[in-house]
Amino acid sequence: MPGGYAAARLRLLHESSTAGPPRRAALAALTDAWLGALLGPAPSAALVAVGGYGRGELSPRSDLDVLLLHDGSADAREIAALADRVWYPVWDMGLALDHSVRTPAEARRAAARDLKVHLGLLDARHLAGDAALTAALRSTAYADWRAQAPGRLPELAELCAERARRYGELRFLLEPDLKEARGGLRDATALRAVAASWIADAPREGLEEARTRLLDTRDALHLATGRATDRLALQEQRQVAADLGVLDADTLLRRVYESARAVSYASDVTWREVERVLRARSARPRLRGLLGGRGAAEGERSPLAEGVVEQEGEVVLARTARPDRDPVLPLRAAAAAAQSGLPLSPHAVRRFAAPTAAPMPVPWPAEAREALVTLLGAGEPTVPVWEALEAEGVVSRLLPDWERVRCRPQRNPVHRWTVDRHLVETAVRAAALTRRVGRPDLLLVAALLHDIGKGWPGDHSASGETIARDVAVRLGFDRADTAVLAALVRHHLLLIDTATRRDLDDPATVRAVAEAVGSGAALELLHALTEADALATGPAAWSAWRASLVADLVKRVAAALAGEPVAERAEPRAPTAEHERLAVEAWRTGGPVLALRTRRDEGERPAGAGGVEPAAVGAAGVEPVGVELLIAVPDQPGVLPAAAGVLALHRLTVRAADLRAVEVPPAAAGPAATGAEVLLLRWRVAAEYGSLPQAVRLRDDLVRALAGTLDIAARLAEREAAYGKRRRQVHAPPPTAAVVPGGSRLATVLEVRAQDAPGLLHRIGRALEDAGVTVRSAHVSTLGANAVDAFYVTGPRGVPLGGVEAAELARTVQGALGG
Repeated sequence: MPGGYAAARLRLLHESSTAGPPRRAALAALTDAWLGALLGPAPSAALVAVGGYGRGELSPRSDLDVLLLHDGSADAREIAALADRVWYPVWDMGLALDHSVRTPAEARRAAARDLKVHLGLLDARHLAGDAALTAALRSTAYADWRAQAPGRLPELAELCAERARRYGELRFLLEPDLKEARGGLRDATALRAVAASWIADAPREGLEEARTRLLDTRDALHLATGRATDRLALQEQRQVAADLGVLDADTLLRRVYESARAVSYASDVTWREVERVLRARSARPRLRGLLGGRGAAEGERSPLAEGVVEQEGEVVLARTARPDRDPVLPLRAAAAAAQSGLPLSPHAVRRFAAPTAAPMPVPWPAEAREALVTLLGAGEPTVPVWEALEAEGVVSRLLPDWERVRCRPQRNPVHRWTVDRHLVETAVRAAALTRRVGRPDLLLVAALLHDIGKGWPGDHSASGETIARDVAVRLGFDRADTAVLAALVRHHLLLIDTATRRDLDDPATVRAVAEAVGSGAALELLHALTEADALATGPAAWSAWRASLVADLVKRVAAALAGEPVAERAEPRAPTAEHERLAVEAWRTGGPVLALRTRRDEGERPAGAGGVEPAAVGAAGVEPVGVELLIAVPDQPGVLPAAAGVLALHRLTVRAADLRAVEVPPAAAGPAATGAEVLLLRWRVAAEYGSLPQAVRLRDDLVRALAGTLDIAARLAEREAAYGKRRRQVHAPPPTAAVVPGGSRLATVLEVRAQDAPGLLHRIGRALEDAGVTVRSAHVSTLGANAVDAFYVTGPRGVPLGGVEAAELARTVQGALGG
């Protein structure tokens, strides 16, 4: 029989065209028959499937959750022998088995002690033996569950919340756990348990379809990997998509996210209802006593807006509300809910989504547009209200272009949200910045639309400009406001990209931004949008360092827009007192001088030839936030690759950097220093792990690297050979190097994009050095795993490269990086 089961199982999983629920049911039936035959005659015992197996949902690598139930009349040795007849063949097959042997009383006590055991018994299904034992167990499990629901459901809610904290939200993860993450299969099972309590029931619309899609994806994942895994890893997604007949990995993730959203929304609604019912039950006896035994009246209804009232902690429709005649009602209700910090009633949202609901006229009436702005300006409460509208398709009905970004994944790990949620989160962040701008309505709508082009091919900023223009017309904005919204979407990355990747001292930089923005009012809006977008992206996208760079750029552009002349040539930025001190010491000693600064301690910690060795940054191994490393070194060839290589050797990750020449002040260094220049390299770094190395060790290695006695390339290659095999394979696009047309009149601007890796900046610097160009300034920006670095370079005569030379340089650098 085991051989027959094994062959039949293989045929079903690998040769049969059956898939989805029919295959899971067939696998469960096949396994039922096998286990029943293994048990054989057992008049005082029953074999019971519980958990997922009890529901008949066997995935290819699922555990077999089985309970051997007996009435206690048989000898313990007989029961043990009976169990062995079933367990050992299962183990011999290499199948995972979750088993237990209990009497009905023992099973009941175990369920009382362990919530997970009780949940498993709610799905108990008879396999073989005495069916009356199984039936009695099911009846008892359900009766106890309903009787204990007021205590057990809060325990189940906390179990779900703890799991969400541990595994995250499925629909926002690039490698989600289909079972454990919030919105996954565990949550769907929990909703069944809530329904079984008769306390509350989950919204049924779309829930079973979502659960089925998650199970189908898990089946394909098991077959693709040959393992019992629930984590949809990046390297498996393409194969899983192909096995499911889905276009590509992004389409697969989007389907998974949509399913998770349905489960998450159903969970939110269900647990809110559970809390309401349990709260009402606890209050009812006290209220009945106060009323002398008379029943309580219906919950009080408080008006919030026309056709909208609050009742029992939810926003519901007034009795006189007519969604079929009032097209603005959905937005009015949503705005009232968000401003009040209350959830929208699921029943109200379903009425908004009904086919009979009045369509919004185009262009929108002013009241609708104002309600949308009010909704977006409510801050954090906007999110659950928007999610409720989106779950029922109301958002896509109001804004058809929204459908293309709905649940769309973002492969860049810097982004913590899907595209649609990121847009809403940006509006939430923008709501806190509305006091800084003259037109808060344009800021909020631009925040909602700034990435709307990500649902289309090509540059999403360019695509988004066209879509934003169409949406603005739909919303009823006039021609001037429509132009502003379109421009904000088109240029929403302009400030952050320019500030972190271009030389702000170059007049061409300021002039280009001023020409693109056009007015001080637009610059004001773009500045706020830039900050909101970065804050909503994730912690790696915004910092005090980036904020200061953007603020500096905005100040310069605002001056240009106000009519102040932009110099034709770059004037060197006045060095700070600290920079001057470092430059003087580097010039006097003829060697590098280093200083470490942190936000916690802004004082300098120099390490020079004759300086005092600083203490290691941080205490007790705790790394401070925002570490800045300053290196001053007399101008000489190879400074950039040497410094970058030393940082890589010491396992320092470069988050941002710039390089520029600083003139040594004669007043401090003497007449002999007149006209002398020192290179100043400013780095924002973080240790890969542990604390920062001591500054004196960094300086010693930098001295050796500049002298040619430290072979950085060989040392990095040795480390890669030793540790590279342990690193996970990353499927990243190849690196690129390109010349930025018109980036500067004084230098050629080369932009390099690559997967961040130890020694990347060293390799780029070495390639530039070997090409014989001079790096006037460098601007390094790292977001997550992506590096975007810009280098302002000149030829031997100190002028920009010619077109042919610049193109050859780009090819050389790209080739050096393996592109």
